[in-house]
Formats: sequence, C-alpha cells, structure tokens
Amino acid sequence: MTAIRYLRLALLVLAALMQPALLRAHEASMGVLEFHEVRHGVYIGRWTMEPSIGAARVDLRVPSHCLLRLPEVNCGERGLVGPITIANLGANMAVVLIKLVPLAGEPRSYTISTANPVASILGTGAPTLQTWIELAKTYVNYGIDHILLGADHLLFVLGLIWIVGGGWRLVKTITAFTIGHSASLAAAAFGLIGVPERPLNACIALSIAFVGVEIVKQQRGEIGLTARHPWAVAFTFGLVHGIGFASALAGLGLERRLLPAALLFFNIGVEIGQLAFVLLVLALIWAHRRLDAVLPRWGEALPAYAIGSVSMFWFFGRLVRVLAPI
Repeated sequence: MTAIRYLRLALLVLAALMQPALLRAHEASMGVLEFHEVRHGVYIGRWTMEPSIGAARVDLRVPSHCLLRLPEVNCGERGLVGPITIANLGANMAVVLIKLVPLAGEPRSYTISTANPVASILGTGAPTLQTWIELAKTYVNYGIDHILLGADHLLFVLGLIWIVGGGWRLVKTITAFTIGHSASLAAAAFGLIGVPERPLNACIALSIAFVGVEIVKQQRGEIGLTARHPWAVAFTFGLVHGIGFASALAGLGLERRLLPAALLFFNIGVEIGQLAFVLLVLALIWAHRRLDAVLPRWGEALPAYAIGSVSMFWFFGRLVRVLAPI
C-alpha cells in the first residue's frame, strides 16, 4: 500500500502541473499551415488549423531567396526549398505543421516545434540521406510533442501505473499498451481500418474513466479487471488510443512512399515521450519515498475521483460533438 500512497502524491503533483492544459487534452498550442503552389515558385499560404496564439501573431521566416508577402510566398525558379522557421514558438504555440502542396507530385509535410524549430524543405526528387534525416527529425519530434501534449493519453498511462505498481508487472503492462497502439496506429495509417474521429475521442475518454473506476475498486479492497489482467486491458485500450494517434497524422498529405518511415519515426517519438512520462512518475515516487511524506487520509480518494471527473468531463464534451450536426 506504500506504493499506492506514492502514486497518489505523484498524481496530485502532476495534476497541479498540468492545469489548465489538462482540461484541453489535445486542443490548442498546435497549428497547421498549408502552402499551395499556384504557379512555379509561387505559393499561397493558409491556416487549416490556427494555433492558439493567433495566425496574425505568427513570426514566420522563409528561405532567404523567397519573398514573403502574406499570404503569398514567391521563391522564383528555385522554388520553396530551404529552412523555414517560426521565431516566436512558445507555450501558446508549441507545434506547427507545414504542409507543402506542389503543382505536380505528392504533398509533403514538415513539423516545426520548440524542440525542432527549423524545418528544412526538401526538393521533389528521389529521397536522399538528408531526406531520411529530416523525416526522422520531423516525425520523432512530432510524436514526442503529440504524446506530451495529449493529457488524455498520459492520464490513462498514469492510471495503469497506479493500479499495477512498479517492477516487471508495470514493464509488461506498458509493453502491452505499446504493442496495442502501435498495431492500430499502423493499420489506421495505411487505411486498413477507419473510425470516425469524434466517437473515437469519446471512447478514449471512457477508457480513462474505466481506469478511474478500477482504482476506486482497488481502494475498496476489490480486485478489478485491470488488477487481474493488466496486460489484456492495456492492450485492448492501446488499440483504441493507437487509432487516436493515427488521427494526428490524417490529412497531413504524407507521401505514400515515405509513409512507413514517417509512421515508424512518429511511433518512436510517441514511445520516447511515454517513457519520459513514466520515468517522471517513478522519479516522483522515489522522491516521496525519500521524504517519507504521507497524504492526509481525507485526500486518499481525491486522485481517483479526479481522474474519473476529468475523463467524464471530456467524454460529455466529446459526446456533444458526436451528436451535434456537422
């Protein structure tokens, strides 16, 4: 039970650090900027998903041979090739996806983030070593940003840690979750399965509520499904969360030939972010043990009900979107 007390403290600290962003889940701090080539070397830019900072305040920098007069970018004969950056990345705008739609050929996508503030726009020829390096930088960073900005996924993982505890049982449970979301992410990205995004997001919220109920059962001395079969539960809900990860890649105009590599790098980024979060929670547990801190008895049930309340808040908000006319 000592480990459970450690996790209670970890949840309270993390909840304090994640507010108010926790209630927004994947919303805000991201943007998608498309550049459509209207004639050779001339592009028109438009926001298909505007960042929370506001499009008018985005400090966009284009290659030196390009002339920027928004919404037009004129790059002449060389085309839009070279470094693009956004100078004022920060808490209100952490990630911007740059989508380039040429007159001929497939669209290409690049990520600008606080971790990777410069995107090198590549040519349309055959992939080179630089192409693969840029692809790896782009999608590993995008995967890290996506999981660390995805409070719902992190809250689910935290619930699993709470129920399972530490040791090899936790390693196996997190591994099962990874296998589940990796499999469904690949299947969804290649078009083998498809689930409407709004109902899917509601189901993700319900998966967190399920874990919250399982924690309450454990506090009452009952053995819930997750406590009995943590790997099966983690794998099953991992399938649901993986399709949610795939929705992050939808509509980015990825080249079919580069999709397997982009998918691999994105998944690596997700796993790096997830591992960093797990290590953070374990570090808080270690710190709690060293301090020998004990929560008051009245606060023991608060974290479990916090998980349930936040997840149901998300669920009803997402359910309204499902039922609302498009």
